[in-house]
Amino acid sequence: MGKMSVIIAAAGNASRMKGINKQFAPLCGIPVLVHSMLAFDGIDDTAEIIVSAKHEDHIYIAELAQKYGVKKFAGCAQGGRTRQESVINAVRMLSKGTTLIAVHDGARPLVDAAHIRQCIRDAEIFGGAVLGVPVKDTIKEVDDGMVVDTPDRRRLYITQTPQIFKKERYIEGVNFAVAHDLDFTDDCQLAESVGLKVNMTRSDYRNIKITTPEDLLIAEVLMKNREG
Repeated sequence: MGKMSVIIAAAGNASRMKGINKQFAPLCGIPVLVHSMLAFDGIDDTAEIIVSAKHEDHIYIAELAQKYGVKKFAGCAQGGRTRQESVINAVRMLSKGTTLIAVHDGARPLVDAAHIRQCIRDAEIFGGAVLGVPVKDTIKEVDDGMVVDTPDRRRLYITQTPQIFKKERYIEGVNFAVAHDLDFTDDCQLAESVGLKVNMTRSDYRNIKITTPEDLLIAEVLMKNREG
């Protein structure tokens, strides 16, 4: 059995997708979510894949997993009101035998297997690791429409997923957040809240998150280029 439980977050409202359910939108003929599941299904360290999604999508997701041969699919968790709540619901379903937890966005179908494996290695060394890339643009901090600061770009990274942690440290963060009624938008913040230093594992700019209809077009080009 593999050592890593994978939680795929797929319960978002997709408010910027103009009515398109991005998780099930076709990407090179295969639903976006399926690409994300298959990326982890092919990793030897993966023991199980749990998708956190809206209740009305559970049966369809299970059918997709069967249709496309996602062998390590273990079921769906109930999507919550927030990303953190959705992930915590999935944590309650994890097998006891795993030692790592990976959290991945269902809408990141282009994640590279080599980067996942490196993130796993880094998480085992440091306790936690996340994929990311340096920002390309100059970033401005703005308050009430006025620029108040320009952070040093050399120290800024775009955070991606997966975010991978040693299981006991991540659950420690979950318990801390629940006990103090905290809600984090980023899984690293859970780990950071209990003092874990998270390693930034270098990824690439193809690992985009599909947020708008234009992103689907970009992802299609990137995937065809990779496969070609």
